[in-house]
This record gives sequence, C-alpha cells and structure tokens, in this order.
Amino acid sequence: MRERKTTNFGMTKMALKRYLSLKNIIPSCIKPQSSCPKVHASKQSPSQRLSLNEFSHTGSPLSLTDLSNSLISLHVFTFKELELITHRFSKCNFLGEGGFGPVYKGFIDDNLRPGLKARSVAVKVLDLDGTQGHREWLAEVIFLGQLKHPHLVNLIGYCYEDEHRLLVYEYMERGNLEDKLFKRDGPPLPWLTRLKIALGTAKGLAFLHEEEKPVIYRDFKTSNILLDMAYNAKVSDFGLATDGPEGEKSHVTTAVMGTEGYAAPEYITTGHLTTMSDVFSFGVVLLELLTGLKSVDKSRPGREKNLVEWARPVLKDPYKLDAIMDPRLEGQYSTEGVKKAAALAYQCLSNHPKSRLTMSNVVKALEPLLDLTDIPAGPFVYRVPADDNSEPVIRKIEQREEELQIVKKEEKKEKRRLARRKIRRIRVRVKPSRSRVVYSDTDLYKALGSSLYAPKH
Repeated sequence: MRERKTTNFGMTKMALKRYLSLKNIIPSCIKPQSSCPKVHASKQSPSQRLSLNEFSHTGSPLSLTDLSNSLISLHVFTFKELELITHRFSKCNFLGEGGFGPVYKGFIDDNLRPGLKARSVAVKVLDLDGTQGHREWLAEVIFLGQLKHPHLVNLIGYCYEDEHRLLVYEYMERGNLEDKLFKRDGPPLPWLTRLKIALGTAKGLAFLHEEEKPVIYRDFKTSNILLDMAYNAKVSDFGLATDGPEGEKSHVTTAVMGTEGYAAPEYITTGHLTTMSDVFSFGVVLLELLTGLKSVDKSRPGREKNLVEWARPVLKDPYKLDAIMDPRLEGQYSTEGVKKAAALAYQCLSNHPKSRLTMSNVVKALEPLLDLTDIPAGPFVYRVPADDNSEPVIRKIEQREEELQIVKKEEKKEKRRLARRKIRRIRVRVKPSRSRVVYSDTDLYKALGSSLYAPKH
C-alpha cells in the first residue's frame, strides 16, 4: 500500500538544498571532519531535554554546543565512511525505501574509528526529491539522540556534509512488521509473538508519552515497527514526531501528517494533536495483528476497504471474533486472550479521545495476556519470552521454521506416493482378465453344486 503523507515541503530540489543549509540554525562546525569528537552523554535532567521546536526555525539562538550536550553517544560520520561501509550504497545492500529515502545495510569493522565496535548497521539516506527534508532529519537526530529505550530503535550516528543527510541505526535482522504480518510466502506470526510485538511497542509509546516533555510519535504503523532476531519490537522513523503539549495546554495544533488508515479522526478534522492520537494508531495496529489485514485495502469489497470501520463493531461481541481473526492462525490462539485484546483494541479506537486508555494502561492490560495458557496444541504454537533475546530463543525459532519445512516436504512426498498408488490401482482395474473370477462362496456353490464341500478322496 502506497503511503499518503500530507507535507508542507512542496519545493524544488534546488530550493530544498538551499533550505537544508543549516548556517542559520546550526553552525558549520557540525560538518564531519577527522577532528570531530564523539558526542558524549550529558548529565542533564529530563526537564532540560532540548525540544525540536527550539531548533526547527530559522534564526534559532541555539548552537551545535547546545545540541551536543543533550545527545547520547552519537557518532558524526563522514560521507566517505558511509560509502565505504555500504560498498558505495550498492544494490545488493538495499533494504527498502520510505518517505525519508532509501535504506542500505552496512558493516562497521574495528578499523573504521576508535571506540566504535564492529557491527551491522542500517544507513538511511535523505532523498532530496522525496517528501521529507531537513525538519524530519533534525527530528530523528534530536529525539533519538536524547531518548533511549529498549523498544525504540537505537540511533548510532549521523552525517551532515554538503547536501548529504544520512542517519545510521542498529540493524534489525527480521525487518519490519508489515512484511512479516502481511506477506503470504512464509509461516504466519504465532499468536504469542503478535502479543509480544504489541506489548513491546506499547512500552515504547508509553515511554515517549510519559517524558516530562511528552513526545507524540504521530506515525505509528506496521512499517515503522522493526523486529530483531527474537522478534523484540522497536519503534523507528521519528521524522514526523513532535513535542507534545506542556503545562496546562491540552494539545498542539499542527499540519495533518501521517498515513491513511492510522490517523485519529479528531486529528484529521481539527489538526489538534495529543498523545491520544498515538493511542488510536496503536489500536489500528493491534487490530491488524488480530485480523492479519491491512488498515486500508482498496481491493476489498464495500466497508471492508477500511479495516477500522468494518471490524471495530465486531470487537465488542466475543461470539463474533472468530469471524474476523486471521485464518492463518488456524485457531491456535488463546480464546480468553483474544477477547481481552479485542476489547482493548475497541477502547483504543474510540472516536472520543477521552474514552481511550493511556499507553501505560495499555501496557498493564497486555502484560497478563502473555501468561494465558488456553491455547490449543497445534503446529504453529511456540512460546516467545517477552523480553529475552538470548541464543536459545533464536535457536528455537529457527528450529521451528526448519521443522515446518520438513513437515511440508514429508506431506508432499506422501501425496505423491498416494497418487502413484491410485494410478496403479486404476491400471489393475482396467486390465482385461483371461477368465471370469467368482469371489463369493454362494457363486461357487451355484456353479459347482454340492461337490464344493464334498470331502476329498
């Protein structure tokens, strides 16, 4: 599904390049040089966290020093370094593309620079002809440079050099949730894995909302949820994130941005943005995890095109839930867990923001569902621990996938064997016999008379 974003950056490429010049926002010393030091974590309190609003307007009095003092262990890379680790952004390292631009896999070795450990990374490159620009790049650096949490993707560093704007993240082995949930060419995500993903992202959003200076994520969706080897979920792509209301303010008013099918109705109609807007988007993703369907699909009939409009009324009726559950789960889920998850999604998707739960209460509601044991034994059931990324879990997941492949191969062999046996039986039937064969004792008696049972001499 093609993302639809509403932006205020309808400018030409040359105008965008001029706009990207940060001379009036951040001094030229931000440009990476060999002498650029690694930025270390500051000991500022959360209330001293720099906000995006303090940097996102021309003529800001804040300098690179102010920004650097709030960033946590970010590295400033040169463009040549990022070319090197991605093999000049080769096609074989291409991972995907979003509104910001293309993403490439890279590998940092021990020799790149002192203090930077060897690891795989994901390098995101700003597309100057794309829908995003300086504001989105700056948002990623400011938010992820200061906010660290197990369920937020880790920003390792960035590059600002001439017209180049790049971001360097940790590499997430299993890609994004959108591909894992909706692609039909692999085994479906098991029920407990889906719950684990929902709980992890709920914790990430709760962390953002409970900051002393709240952060509204604004673009929560399956393609922005990344998964590591053990299916631990992390929220990524902070380009549209913004500072939330502070003090007595109830909301912030902004241009409507986001993705069709995920944005809260009150935000679309008024432009008023609150943390409850993120709660609605979370409810959409939870509904997608339950049904295995995308939030918007124009190929579906009638009201089914919009998942929330079609499925939300069913969520409050526990006797109808089986009709909307992902059929690929084949009933291998907790009945009680589904009822509670559906009720939670229904509340998150309320048209009235005040009727929705806070994300911290969503976390409390989801945590007990991982402990429910009323799951029928079936071929796709295996338990994934809530927060463990240890090697035994990884081995268990990979082993389960191997076992599924072996079972499928054996099933194919059995089908071929039965088909060959059936063909042989057909050939035996149609083969003409040389003499009439009589199978029953009654027929033999009619043909041979009582001598059939006469004793032999």
